[in-house]
Amino acid sequence: MARYSLDEFVKQTGQQDRGQGLFELETDRLLEINLRGTAWIKTGAMVAYRGDVKFTREGVLEHGVGKLLKRSFTGEGTKLTKMTGEGSVYLADAGKKVIILRLENQAVHVNGNDLLAFEPSIEWDIKLMRKVAAMLAGGLFNVRLEGTGMVAITSHYDPLTLRVTPGQPVYTDPNATIAWSGTLQPSFKTDISLKTFFGRGSGESVQMAFDGDGFVVVQPYEEVYMQAKSGGTAT
Repeated sequence: MARYSLDEFVKQTGQQDRGQGLFELETDRLLEINLRGTAWIKTGAMVAYRGDVKFTREGVLEHGVGKLLKRSFTGEGTKLTKMTGEGSVYLADAGKKVIILRLENQAVHVNGNDLLAFEPSIEWDIKLMRKVAAMLAGGLFNVRLEGTGMVAITSHYDPLTLRVTPGQPVYTDPNATIAWSGTLQPSFKTDISLKTFFGRGSGESVQMAFDGDGFVVVQPYEEVYMQAKSGGTAT
């Protein structure tokens, strides 16, 4: 086969069935969901699909009044779409790397902007970081995912996971923090000297502090999150 030919391109980039199950990494930046029923995905993440699949935007009361009030208050940016049917659905998010996690009656917190997809067997809840919301533009929120099932998250470039042990806290930049174990509850530290040097709006002046027994995942990229206008949800 001639180098750089159209046939070679199709062969090299063609979809492959890797037999990995419901969630499958088609490439390190493309997630394939072999749908047989229902799954939740980040709105706007679908790039292609085949089969008999229906996409339904998250209903106003889809997850109850409590979550509706939280979404209205936080203006958080992760709008969800429910997929139902049978087929293959391909997801991506701004070219970020995709990470698949299987929870076994476990919990993990994920930055709301880095949640890509999860099974309906997973329970979730929005957690607003109120103490830091006034310090950083747009505030910060995360989604607690708990139960047994598959979850897909994203990271700019290769993530780094840091172990957290009692008495040995880990401090992270909020804009670079993508996930942490459900056993941890971060607090926030304001570095006055850095705040003075960089200016009041600088993210470096505010750090997330993790102490206890667990892990925290960071990416080599500081992502800026935009908050929705009052009374709505970010797009």
